[in-house]
Amino acid sequence: MLIYIGSDHAGYNFKGVLKDHMEAQSHEVIDLGAFSEDSVDYPDIAREVAEKVYENHASFGILVCGTGTGMSIAANKHIGIRAASCTSEIMAQYARTHNNANVLCIGERILENEEDAKKIVDVFLGSEFEGGRHQDRVDKMMAMEKEGR
Repeated sequence: MLIYIGSDHAGYNFKGVLKDHMEAQSHEVIDLGAFSEDSVDYPDIAREVAEKVYENHASFGILVCGTGTGMSIAANKHIGIRAASCTSEIMAQYARTHNNANVLCIGERILENEEDAKKIVDVFLGSEFEGGRHQDRVDKMMAMEKEGR
């Protein structure tokens, strides 16, 4: 599985842990920054990941910041992106199975536990979109992009 990962300075530590975790599971993980704990603007990182996920429709994105909220808002500004900020495994599961999310956003300051972050990532990547009645809803969301919201 191809996964693009990015973080700001507040998510830098979790990003490294999650990258190693996913690579150990034989996923191809491409790190798009930040590359240190120096302050960076999270919208820039979210843009990099969102653009790559859009270009490679079978890929996924993982974004980590302090809360997951800023990255989620920024990523969702991009066409074709359905980013979900998740704080639990069940949120990650439903983000994939019901919303067909293609970008997972995690908050390092919220979770404070890298083992929980790994579990959330595993559930997100291991869950598949159910389609059916959920497809109609996803289609409506995606149509909102074309309408200019």
